Amino acid sequence: MKREPVSAVVITLNAERLLDKCLASVAFCDEILVVDSGSSDHTLEIAERHGARVIHQDWLGYGPQKQFAVEQASHDWVLCIDADEWVSDELRQSIESFLADPKAVAARFPRCNRFLGRWLRHGEGYPDWSLRLFDRRRGRWSSDAVHEKVVTEGAIAKLEGDLMHESQDTLHEYLEKQNRYTSLQAQAMYREGKMAGPGNVLLSPLVRFVRFYFLRGGFLDGMPGLMHVLIGCMNSSIKYMKLMERSHASD
Repeated sequence: MKREPVSAVVITLNAERLLDKCLASVAFCDEILVVDSGSSDHTLEIAERHGARVIHQDWLGYGPQKQFAVEQASHDWVLCIDADEWVSDELRQSIESFLADPKAVAARFPRCNRFLGRWLRHGEGYPDWSLRLFDRRRGRWSSDAVHEKVVTEGAIAKLEGDLMHESQDTLHEYLEKQNRYTSLQAQAMYREGKMAGPGNVLLSPLVRFVRFYFLRGGFLDGMPGLMHVLIGCMNSSIKYMKLMERSHASD
């Protein structure tokens, strides 16, 4: 099938656990580019085994690091995935069909998250729409320190097939990561001049629980679904607590 050439772009740091599966899933791309920020495990060996072009770049933050990687790609169409994600066969077919005649400047597709050994199919864990395929001439990664996103100029298509997210974090590792994320979120909100009060701390997690556990069917994912929603609610509350802490410290 004749189509637009595309570069698969992956940022890494000590990603040996799942990188092999990740890179194997993007073998259909015309280039695999890995931008590494100083791995000390077998990440670079795995990347080279898959024929990837490897570039070192010290850590710039999530958004800036991904944008740096996109700018180093050989092709204007880029597929950005994380080292703990992999492209399903259905999604690969959708991507190739889209690139044969792209009628949009970018495409989003559902991401399926694995949490505590279960693939989540409801609640906050699915469909988790993710924009990862785009023409870099019409889009770029935001500079956000956390929860970075692709900002585009033009139409965005929706593709069939799942991007699989298989982090395999333990609960301890997952909570440590969420603690870092809430700190980065609070810092970003503080820089933007946002404020928080008791209402945010109390009501935000309640609204979130109703939305994702009941309205979005998180209860259908069993105990992992319940725990995933509860941690998300906790994060929402803690984010505002940390913002209040920073605001009080500056008074």
